[in-house]
Amino acid sequence: MHRPEVTFMSSDRRIAYFSMEIGLETAIPTYSGGLGVLAGDTVRSAADLGVPMAAITLVHRKGYFFQRLDESGWQREEPALWVLEDFLEELPGRVQVDIEGRVVQIRAWKKDIVGVTGHVVPIYLLDTDLPENSDWDRTVTHYLYGGDAHYRICQEVVLGIGGLRMLRAVGHDSIERFHMNEGHAAFLALELLDERLKAENHVEASAADIESVHKRCVFTTHTPVPAGHDKFPMDMVRHVLGDKRALANPRLFESDGALNMTYLALNLSRFVNGVAKRHAEVATQMFSGRRVEAVTNGVHAVTWTSPSFQELFDKHLPGWRADSLSLRAAESIPRSDVLTAHRRTKEYLIHHVNRETNAGFDVDIFTIGFARRVATYKRHTLLFQDIEWLRQIAKTVGAFQIVFAGKAHPHDQPGKELLQQIYQAKNALRDHVRITYLENYDMEVGKLLTSGADLWLNTPRPPLEASGTSGMKAALNGVPSLSILDGWWVEGWIENITGWAIGEDEHGMAQAPDDTRDATSLYRKLENVILPMYYHDRNAYIDIMRHCISINGSFFNTQRMMHEYVLKAYFR
Repeated sequence: MHRPEVTFMSSDRRIAYFSMEIGLETAIPTYSGGLGVLAGDTVRSAADLGVPMAAITLVHRKGYFFQRLDESGWQREEPALWVLEDFLEELPGRVQVDIEGRVVQIRAWKKDIVGVTGHVVPIYLLDTDLPENSDWDRTVTHYLYGGDAHYRICQEVVLGIGGLRMLRAVGHDSIERFHMNEGHAAFLALELLDERLKAENHVEASAADIESVHKRCVFTTHTPVPAGHDKFPMDMVRHVLGDKRALANPRLFESDGALNMTYLALNLSRFVNGVAKRHAEVATQMFSGRRVEAVTNGVHAVTWTSPSFQELFDKHLPGWRADSLSLRAAESIPRSDVLTAHRRTKEYLIHHVNRETNAGFDVDIFTIGFARRVATYKRHTLLFQDIEWLRQIAKTVGAFQIVFAGKAHPHDQPGKELLQQIYQAKNALRDHVRITYLENYDMEVGKLLTSGADLWLNTPRPPLEASGTSGMKAALNGVPSLSILDGWWVEGWIENITGWAIGEDEHGMAQAPDDTRDATSLYRKLENVILPMYYHDRNAYIDIMRHCISINGSFFNTQRMMHEYVLKAYFR
């Protein structure tokens, strides 16, 4: 199966992609989780397809922290220092922004992403750590999501305003579309409007002024809860930004007396999308009066497929690296080959787990993976609602072991307490279920877990999961999901074909969240369906693994996602 190659080769960089974080590789800790990893996968697929794009982010010199867990599971953070010169090219030019009336100098470091066709997408990482800046201004690009609201607004000035100026300084002056990945970059749109007002000598924006910016901007929102959107008091905004003409138009951004970055991006973008069909529905309700399209997230297939499965696909599905849709034919791969590839990948995971944690994991025991950012809505401890039931399942149906990973934000006290609760459950189940926690969840650990587990578990409280992408990575490696019907899984779930749902009603529909009911559903699926199939009908389990690749792996990838952006948002 092959579709015609679609490329958009051009000497001009007509698309500018702005994101507060971009996950490039494990050794470059400029990302915290799903948003940044998605951004990295987006850029990789743009390079593969020849999309004329340039990307902007911040350099985050101190990285997203190094995680240490003590014996109780309490998280402590240390800076994740890295040597920029080992990975990036420093560019000679400088641009400047005004912050609180001070001139802040910005330089850029460049990382080129080369696609399968040889097309290059440059990423520019902005850096204020320069001797000509004040001591405090030098730290603005040090910490991802660090500090207080004042620190965050200064970072977002550098990203949005400084990013636009840097693109022009390095020669990308024919940009037709600006894509804001979340509201962190919305000052970009404000700067575009301010430029227009100055050029036209307008004190206040006319409909034509707004339309001139509106037609050039694209906005992707990821956050389905109001509290997750950046808001800054107007007195802080005016103090930091100074006399910008665009601030005379509060209807574009104001919410309850504050500048809402999401409203700013919404009101100045021609195309707005959520990151799954369900999320687009939720976002449309949140932003009444605005049409929010759906472009469901994906993952970069080659990046997230384990070496064993890459070899398997190279043998049976040649061309899959350039055409992810080729994975649709995975049903034809012999079961024995799928089992062998998974066994090799699982052995690698189990070896890593035992080396890092001394947990005594066994490659022949059913292994459940659970790895994501630690936040209360993710319900990491739903699995432990009934410890005794878990014991009985392990004793009477089949042994299983569980590996966790993920970081809590340094200021998220409830998230840190979740980590301790996992450790308490680990101790309570010690004699019946082996449980371990891998520190320092990063791209490498994520790839190990999503490819080496036998089952991927996801338990968010709906409708708070905008999309989620870890289950997509698992699917590429033939790992089925057991998941709440939220985010992307609403689209990817076919019961007993691509995996299993938690908490669906008799009509196969998602229900309102209920911890007790959802835990009961989870236990029954493990006890009555999943473990018996794994241990007593392995061919049926392998068939589900092949369905994961052919149905979900072939669709939930950033190659398909980028095609949608090109057709719906960039060049329409």
